[in-house]
Amino acid sequence: MKISVIGAGSYGTCLAKHLGDQGYDVALWCRSAKRAAQIQETRENGDYLPGFLLPACINVTSDLEQAVKGRGMVIGVTPSQAARDVLGRAAPFFDKAVVVVNASKGLEENSYDRIDQIYSDIFSEDIASRAAFLSGPTFAKEVAAGMPSAMVVASRCAESTAAVQEVFHNPLFRVYSSDDYVGVQVGGALKNIIAICAGLSDGLGFGQNARAALITRGMAEISRMGVAMGADPLTFLGLSGMGDLVLTCAGDLSRNRRVGLALADGKSLETIVSEMQMIAEGVKTAKVAYEWTRQHDVYAPLTNLIYSVLYEGLNPREGIADIMGRDQRPERD
Repeated sequence: MKISVIGAGSYGTCLAKHLGDQGYDVALWCRSAKRAAQIQETRENGDYLPGFLLPACINVTSDLEQAVKGRGMVIGVTPSQAARDVLGRAAPFFDKAVVVVNASKGLEENSYDRIDQIYSDIFSEDIASRAAFLSGPTFAKEVAAGMPSAMVVASRCAESTAAVQEVFHNPLFRVYSSDDYVGVQVGGALKNIIAICAGLSDGLGFGQNARAALITRGMAEISRMGVAMGADPLTFLGLSGMGDLVLTCAGDLSRNRRVGLALADGKSLETIVSEMQMIAEGVKTAKVAYEWTRQHDVYAPLTNLIYSVLYEGLNPREGIADIMGRDQRPERD
């Protein structure tokens, strides 16, 4: 099978390398023609994944038609806010039998759409119904280094999940299957908000007890939102839920956790964004989720906290104090 990876950030590059190392013919699409040419020549994405050479079977291009035409599988790894535009422009060049796989984690601004809802808008029903959604606790550098990892792929189409499992699997990379494509996406998107909160707590020196409490209550919050969107609550106990949440909240490679640490250090959102080379999806997802929960009357105190710190100038220490000072409530509530 010939495969296309759309998005040459750290994660797209690591997935392309993972598949290239297994001998697949991979086209890696990069938005910048200059960067695409540089990566193609040097065989290294020095801006986003330095230190890892790409195998010769990976062709890097900035031409969308060239990237996707004749490819049996197209993997979308753009920022979630760019998915509609980029994949919409690529869609006319898809093969009729293509399997589109989403590996982005976020919710679209204004529409509040998940990626599967975006796909329903921009693809034919046939292609959208076969789409698969890949998620789980994986840092790009560790995947690129061939460290043991596990993910989950979900789809309405069992043939698609089996195809993704076959393509990605190797002795150090396991892919589990699921039919809960809503839950797999929601867990991957919302965990980034909780990771900002965990970084905020760590930066303020609140310790590991506080971080554990935030992770646990964050999981409850994600589950409430996910169930309201139609997800199976058991999905959030798995790789795309608790697995990804723990990694993103505690791992030093987490971009979203670093946002929280920077907020605790007194930096403004504008400064944090300008200093980050790679996008922290939780920054925009926090705004989308905040607006969505208000419209659907879903209780989400941690999302509210991060929104207020990011967009309303709430003092982080006062925000955490407000969270701790709320009325007592049952744990299962």
